[in-house]
Amino acid sequence: MTTVDRDLLRTRLAEERRRFEDTHPRSARLAQQARENLLTGVPMAWMTRWAGSFPVFMESAAGARVTDVDGNEYIDFALGDTGAMTGHALPFVADVLAERARHGITTMLPTEDAIWVAGELARRFGLPLWQLALTATDANRFVLRIARYLTGRPKVLVFDWCYHGTVDETLATMGPNGETELRESNIGAQVHPEHTTKVVEFNDLAALEAALAPGDVACVLAEPALTNIGIVLPDPGYHEALRQICTRTGTLLVIDETHTICAGPGGATAAWGLKPDLLTIGKPIAGGIPAAAYGMTAEIGAKLDEFFTSEGVDVSGIGGTLAGNALSVAAIRVTLTNALRRQDFDIAIPLAERWTDGVASVIAAKGVHWTVQRLGCRGEYWFCDPPHNGAQAAAAIDPDLEHWFHLFMLNNGVLMTPFHNMALMSSSHTAADVDRHTELFAQATELILG
Repeated sequence: MTTVDRDLLRTRLAEERRRFEDTHPRSARLAQQARENLLTGVPMAWMTRWAGSFPVFMESAAGARVTDVDGNEYIDFALGDTGAMTGHALPFVADVLAERARHGITTMLPTEDAIWVAGELARRFGLPLWQLALTATDANRFVLRIARYLTGRPKVLVFDWCYHGTVDETLATMGPNGETELRESNIGAQVHPEHTTKVVEFNDLAALEAALAPGDVACVLAEPALTNIGIVLPDPGYHEALRQICTRTGTLLVIDETHTICAGPGGATAAWGLKPDLLTIGKPIAGGIPAAAYGMTAEIGAKLDEFFTSEGVDVSGIGGTLAGNALSVAAIRVTLTNALRRQDFDIAIPLAERWTDGVASVIAAKGVHWTVQRLGCRGEYWFCDPPHNGAQAAAAIDPDLEHWFHLFMLNNGVLMTPFHNMALMSSSHTAADVDRHTELFAQATELILG
């Protein structure tokens, strides 16, 4: 197999950093200015993760294109890490936002739009009852509370190297002997997750069965496929067994579709026929406006009804003054009416197939020991064999190699997500966009081979 020349890689990286600095002078000035009052020079710390010597500042975005303050235009395969999965600056969203803002953005009253939204979510995901939140993090936090309340059990179970937002119980990894450990980057945890959480490897049914057997786990919180450590797909039959084990042990099953909505209009839940007790969804459902939702079975809704209508519900740890605000709900309605539909996925998924095939053809032609994965309209390449679980995925991360590809792509007008090597296709992308990535991927690979 052909291998990467690491000395050559370091040389190429230095060249690309100089090119980046030469072509982004205004971003460089803004980055320096931003450090005066913004911690790390950006409004959210993970924005420092982009390739380059400093953050690129955005000027505008539309469809599948982003333009920075230096006038550089990019094909956007990051799409706001799924938040802009519908494409940027959708005219129908902009029109509804302006109209709704003229009639009030937030009150303590529901709007008729909320009825439509709940009905559409029920149709897509198969769960009849819904509540709204502002972020998927909030939705996940709320359902964990609900699961503990309903079962009387203290713990939750997640999969090694999962990510479900900034939820304390889920920022955990599995130790060498199966123990629950703090995720290395988890700062200021209020309690050690060993007190709240069990962690097992994705695709390990025996470990799952053993962890749930004592009857102290309220729920399993699972993405249908791991995505935040890269795409790790489930084994055949895995989800059927997961459902059976949860039912047998009296454990609630929560499916987080925030990223796996890429599988289709009803996410992997609809595409794969999953049967969760609760489901969370966020990011793209409001066309870029902060919004999220969580759904549940009628049985769970009946058990919650009395408490959710009690005087104490507003201080229960579930809710938020701005959750379900009229602007967010209007944005969800118009987005689900005009985007994330079957016809949109019928464009985006074939593009992802084309993207994956293009990367695979380069890997085969160059003779490198790499691989590429796809989930719906999302694709990702790895510098190893396909990972079977989170630990394998984490061990395969190659920071220098990833940084090289991200920076080379950026300097040539293509944005990838700043984490891993993931690309997301939308109905705004074209075959020419995908082929441009394939062309650049081939060039980038050739430039670092020994």
